[in-house]
Amino acid sequence: MRRGLPPALLCLLLPLSAWASTEGVVGENLLWLAIMLMAARLFSPLAERAGFPAVLGELLLGIVFGNLALVGVDYFVPVARDPIIAFIAELGVVILLLQIGLETRLQDLLTVGLRASLVGAVGIVLPFIFGAFLVGPLLLPGKADSAYLFLGATLAATSVGITGRVFRDLGRLQMPEARIVLGAAVIDDVLGLVMLAVVSSLVTSGGVSLIGAATIIARAVAFLAGALLLGRWLAPHSSAWLARLDRGAGMLFAQIVATALFLAWLAHAIGLAPLIGAFAAGLLFEPVFLRTFGPPGIVTEIEALLPADSKSTPATLRTVLDRHTDHQHEHLLEPLGYFFVPVFFVFTGMQVDLRTLADPATVAIALGVTAAAIAGKLLAGLAAGRGVNAWIVGWGMVPRGEVGLIFAMAGKGLGVMSETLFSVIVIMVILTTMITPPVLTRLLRRHPSGG
Repeated sequence: MRRGLPPALLCLLLPLSAWASTEGVVGENLLWLAIMLMAARLFSPLAERAGFPAVLGELLLGIVFGNLALVGVDYFVPVARDPIIAFIAELGVVILLLQIGLETRLQDLLTVGLRASLVGAVGIVLPFIFGAFLVGPLLLPGKADSAYLFLGATLAATSVGITGRVFRDLGRLQMPEARIVLGAAVIDDVLGLVMLAVVSSLVTSGGVSLIGAATIIARAVAFLAGALLLGRWLAPHSSAWLARLDRGAGMLFAQIVATALFLAWLAHAIGLAPLIGAFAAGLLFEPVFLRTFGPPGIVTEIEALLPADSKSTPATLRTVLDRHTDHQHEHLLEPLGYFFVPVFFVFTGMQVDLRTLADPATVAIALGVTAAAIAGKLLAGLAAGRGVNAWIVGWGMVPRGEVGLIFAMAGKGLGVMSETLFSVIVIMVILTTMITPPVLTRLLRRHPSGG
């Protein structure tokens, strides 16, 4: 009888065999990330020189990488389906929303709260009506009602990551239009999840669970209220306590990133988009300045820079401190964003399959659906009211990006979407994602006042 390996040796060989089986995969991931990161940094300036935002260059680069197999180069085919790269890409959009949150003032969001609510609500309702009851039955006759409902839900989605990146790259996050779009995008995410839950319930059980929809709304309200109210109260106290242990920038960095990851996880755990948690985390750290984290002698050093007759003026010292330290926490995250954020946009572009453009009939239908998708969001921009540029607000809500693909994949997973309908949605997502950055950039450059 053949004897097995000794238990001690087996315990040693099992981890080694697992490591050996994954070493090649991990090694390939390292090379893929190196290529994606460096190519994005080289390609983005070319897009900017051509008058387009950097994010468009990263998206286009991803589309090129994802479709090289059409010309016989299949090296990047596994990248688009790799779970490790997908996780890093998702982490990239979490970091991006954290950065946007850090650069957004909660008070500014509250001042446009009513406008953002109206834009978000109209931006959900109109595209859903257009998709489910107008262009769906008109351009794709004979489909099941559930397919039209999912088409409407997909048209109602909004990807704030792409729009937020354009506003941020151009330094326009503080303009009223940007604040309205960011606030409306949060509302869009909440209402979109409710709509997805309702439509999915209709498909699976044949009826709408009002309790389920009300539960999602209650969770979203409780999460946002709790994160902002409790978090805004805790952040200064926890920062002061942590500063007693370590006043260095590393502690502030760890606190901000850990808070963002925790709130992103918490949002996901209760059924919300992790991006909402990351954005909320960024809003918590407005009061955290170098007065809390930094060398103990920072006040003395800044006092030495003041004129002799103003050294004893507390107001002057506070003004200088605010000027020098207001954005410290934002600058800390810049290197992190340089790595993770381009990976997200390149990876998003790699999900685009250009073979969906091979059928002229499918493309024609997709163009009609795209027109309805754009029209619904542009009309939502009118809900922003007077005093702001409705075109900027409307176009800021246009891109569907990864959110639209998630909605489409949910419908496909439930078996209500045919390949043709799914291809139509993919083309719509491509077009709304690719058109928005250059159009929005052009509108913002024609609107130099930022207000």
